[in-house]
Amino acid sequence: MFIFIALPIVSVVLQSVYAPHEQVVREVENCSVFGCTKTTQVDQDATRALREAEPLGRFVGSGIYTDRNHLAVSEIAAVWQRSSDFTSLTRQVLNLPFYGALAFTLTYTALVTPLALLLGFVIALGVNAMPRLLRGGIIFVSLLPMIVTPLVGALILFWMVDARGVLGAAIQNIVGDPSLSVKASTPLMWTMLIVYGVWSSVPFAFVVYYAGLQTVPQDTLESAMIDGASRWERIRYVIIPHLLPLTTFMALIKIMDNFRVFEPIVSFNAAAHAQSLSYFIFSDLGGETRLLSSAAATSVLTIGGVVILLSPVLVRTWRSFGKGPA
Repeated sequence: MFIFIALPIVSVVLQSVYAPHEQVVREVENCSVFGCTKTTQVDQDATRALREAEPLGRFVGSGIYTDRNHLAVSEIAAVWQRSSDFTSLTRQVLNLPFYGALAFTLTYTALVTPLALLLGFVIALGVNAMPRLLRGGIIFVSLLPMIVTPLVGALILFWMVDARGVLGAAIQNIVGDPSLSVKASTPLMWTMLIVYGVWSSVPFAFVVYYAGLQTVPQDTLESAMIDGASRWERIRYVIIPHLLPLTTFMALIKIMDNFRVFEPIVSFNAAAHAQSLSYFIFSDLGGETRLLSSAAATSVLTIGGVVILLSPVLVRTWRSFGKGPA
């Protein structure tokens, strides 16, 4: 835990407060029979010496966190002074790179997590009520989204929503617009990413809930049936309270997983319409520039976001085990 988690986090935090050294440039005068000219060139020796003297880079403190590519403190203050309309203010803030990525990440997490848990619970109830002879095949089919590699599953759905695909053609026929393209529409692209997220997350919730249903006390269910409780009342007052610890566990896992959404954006080639915080980090690390300090700052902010989102669930878990006030 210390080597593979604590040390890397400390390293990322340190990297986020240091920026790379700028190249040392010096002015050189070249003289010939036609006169003298002055040019600037990079002093390789001085630059190398500076980097060797300060290997971490130059200390900038919170400068990277507050620049335009992250929290954009100055830009938001300027927008706040110029705009009195809340809608316009929100639109301008979401146009900033970090906040646009944060908006999609939060939307994805807020929708995929509860929908996946709810659908997984419903499927588990349905499968548990089926005859034993049919359960094996239904369970296998329900687990297919989890068996398929995430990248492959996203590509399959990406091809299906293409204008020449099954879903893309169906949407065009339903809407009555043959020129409609899911890939060219930001709302539709967000919808498809969320649909994929739910589709790929439901099997995990289903498996956990189905296993939990096997541990429900049958005596309690039989007593409720004798007392005249309906199926909905048995689910509400017996099954749901019994599965509440499992729900807390799955909420913790899926919030962390969904907040790190990355593969669907790459598979759908959706960067023009949706960017998550993880994709934002990937963009900083890609190419020849390798903005390590920027990626480190985004990573720290992402970790902070996960901790904030998990706080209510962690507090509930803490209290349920008697470690805090009731």
